[in-house]
Amino acid sequence: MNWIEQAQARGSASLTEFESKQVLSRYGIPVTREREVFTPEAALQAAEEIGYPVALKGAGAGLLHKTDAGLVHLNLNDAEEVGQAYGAVTGDPAVSGVLVQEMISGQRELVAGLTRDPQFGPCAMFGLGGIFTEILQDVVFRVAPLSRWDARQMMEDLRGREILGGLRGMPPVDREALADILIALGRIGLENVAVREIDVNPLIIQRDGRPVAVDALIVLV
Repeated sequence: MNWIEQAQARGSASLTEFESKQVLSRYGIPVTREREVFTPEAALQAAEEIGYPVALKGAGAGLLHKTDAGLVHLNLNDAEEVGQAYGAVTGDPAVSGVLVQEMISGQRELVAGLTRDPQFGPCAMFGLGGIFTEILQDVVFRVAPLSRWDARQMMEDLRGREILGGLRGMPPVDREALADILIALGRIGLENVAVREIDVNPLIIQRDGRPVAVDALIVLV
């Protein structure tokens, strides 16, 4: 039974962040190194294995806006900070587990995903991401399946496409890696009819120009 089938079996309308990233990873989309844990001791062990600094997040099906809810703790540098963050997030009754993740450094945040349109079917989405996604509303869509030309054209169609170039000492974004991600998102929608939406936000551009999915949510039909 795969992650999507497991979510359906328990009657969940969405996958957890950890489960969502497992699906993305199976399609070749780069995601953060992370562990899902359920005890403070396991959280400390995961942080040691991943290497400090780490991020710690409250996890659970359907959890949205985790940052606003105080369920995201970044740049934890030692066992004491991890223990304090674990206690803070597990005080929320919506939290069923905890994610310990590697910290990703990057100044540029994008958003990518998928929506299942009633008329056109699965459509890949790409745009400027982070906390200002809803304000900027600079996103574009393409009907799946996507060719590599389609994926590249999505990047060119952004109003803020200059962010993908080299600027302020940062290297250009790896556009081929971005194209791979967009094509893969379209494939997920085509091959999994139970998937209604995918939200990858933020998709952080690392210092070497490579993108990595830091947060993700898969919503089911």
